[in-house]
Amino acid sequence: MVKRVLVTGGAHRLGRLICQQFAHDGWQVWCHAQNSMAAAEALCQQIALQGGQAQAVQADLALDDDRQRMMAQIAAQGGPLDCLVNNASSFEPDGARDFDEHAMRMQLEVNLIAPLALSRLMAQSLPANADSGSRSIIHVLDQKVLNLNPDYFSYTVSKLALERSVALQAQALAPQIRVCGVAPGLMFLSGPQTQANFDRSSQMNLLKHAIDPAQVAATCLFLANNPALTGVTLAVDNGQHLVPLSRDVMFVVDGASKESHA
Repeated sequence: MVKRVLVTGGAHRLGRLICQQFAHDGWQVWCHAQNSMAAAEALCQQIALQGGQAQAVQADLALDDDRQRMMAQIAAQGGPLDCLVNNASSFEPDGARDFDEHAMRMQLEVNLIAPLALSRLMAQSLPANADSGSRSIIHVLDQKVLNLNPDYFSYTVSKLALERSVALQAQALAPQIRVCGVAPGLMFLSGPQTQANFDRSSQMNLLKHAIDPAQVAATCLFLANNPALTGVTLAVDNGQHLVPLSRDVMFVVDGASKESHA
């Protein structure tokens, strides 16, 4: 029987790689997008040309009605999910002294409430006799949850709460569903970052080289396929979480660059 996976934020960047990894492994992929449906549909067409199965699905994850509609559409067309990869994130700069409450609520809605709500809907869709450990939920987090600094305050708070939810959900949804987290390091240009800044920042980890996003995607697939893993978060970051910094890495690099030219 073909296994089914929903990848939120699947049209671009890491989400795109996750969709491709699962499709290559023989999964039927649901690629979620909000404003990038053209890119999601193009990705699904590419997967189909390579012999895989993929379908794009649209939803605004900040809206509960959209979340419920999306999950109902998937269930009606393919049956219950075997895996949910909560990859979509809202990443906006703010701080503890100056955050906007509306903007914080939006980040919490997308980064925390949506993954938990989709997880709930997945659990509710399963038959009472669902196989033990055959289904999984994977939350894409950030190495920042293991290596705190106060930059991107609302984003970090939302990811911290989601990381703590991994163990709680693993306990609550067992034995039918396993729950794991993946905490990547810096993989792509982010926010106001320049390419030069990224090139330097991406090597600020124990292994001194940039993280391959494909390895993060492969870890998601590994967790989905390993029936013995639940309640754990894997840091896929070349050891970035073991290099404590007082600020986000892009700001540290900028500061060091300015000092070297002073």
